[in-house]
Amino acid sequence: MPSKMSGKKSGEQTTLLSYGVHPYVSTDDEIYMSEAQFHHFRDILNIWKNALLQGGDDTIHDLKESAEIPADISDQATQEETFALKLRTRDRESKLLKKIEESIELIDNKEYGYCHECGEEIGIRRLEARPTATLCIDCKTLDEVRERQRG
Repeated sequence: MPSKMSGKKSGEQTTLLSYGVHPYVSTDDEIYMSEAQFHHFRDILNIWKNALLQGGDDTIHDLKESAEIPADISDQATQEETFALKLRTRDRESKLLKKIEESIELIDNKEYGYCHECGEEIGIRRLEARPTATLCIDCKTLDEVRERQRG
């Protein structure tokens, strides 16, 4: 996920988020979810969205390219399984795109970054790790515990 790039000073490293976006560095007097933070997360979400859309275009191209049915039955089975895997991946990405759109809408409404359960701050680092997060870590943990108990 995060990658490391060498900084300009000897021995210094700068952490990068996915797609080359630097982690947000807030100022001492900055309020939570300032305009600069909204801008930062909108950039991350739009970069992620564009990458997913490009991946969808690539998948469609791949499926069209390999539309010819192989003569060998085992090759046909392999091809069908490959198609099914690509389509499942696209379905998951489609759901993620919807979450990205919802997160961008929350930014537009100035509601992004706050837990939907308790209203507390989700936190900059958690949002950088999962920009579509809608629960703070405590509420997410409780949600996962409840889910495991339900089976």
